[in-house]
Amino acid sequence: MSKITKNPDPRVGVGTFVFRDGKFLMQQRQGSHGDGTWSVPGGHLEYGETPEDTSYREVLEETGCQIENIRFVAVTNDFFEKEKKHYITWWTISDWKVNEPYIAEPDKCVAQMWTDFDHLPQPLFLPWEQLLKSEFIDNLKQELERSKR
Repeated sequence: MSKITKNPDPRVGVGTFVFRDGKFLMQQRQGSHGDGTWSVPGGHLEYGETPEDTSYREVLEETGCQIENIRFVAVTNDFFEKEKKHYITWWTISDWKVNEPYIAEPDKCVAQMWTDFDHLPQPLFLPWEQLLKSEFIDNLKQELERSKR
C-alpha cells in the first residue's frame, strides 16, 4: 500500500440512497474527485452533524428532495490514489418524502436518474467498488426490495 501524503487525515463522506418505488436516485458527479462517475447524493460530514443530518442536508441541497426514515446501511474505507485522498464513507438509506428531484447544484452534478442494482449507470464512483464487494450489499438490496409499493 502506498503512503498517502497530500491529505493525511481521512475525511468522512456520507452517501445516501433515496428509495422510491423499488429504485434509488443516482447522480453523475462533476468538478470534484470522481468527475464523470455515478453515485448517490452525498457529501462531507460537517462539524457537529450526525451522518443522518448530513444525509438530509445533502439530499436537499443537491436534489431539492426531502427524505425521511434515514438509517445506516454500510461503511466503506476508500482510497483515491490518484487524488491522494482517503475517505471513510458512511452509507445511509432513506425514503423519498416530497419534491421531484432536480439538479440543484449544476457545478457538482450533470445528470440524475432513478435506477436499481440491475441497471447501474457507468462508470461508478470509486466507493461503489468497495460497497459492491462488502458484506453490506445483500442487506442493501433487501432494503431496496422493501421499498417497492
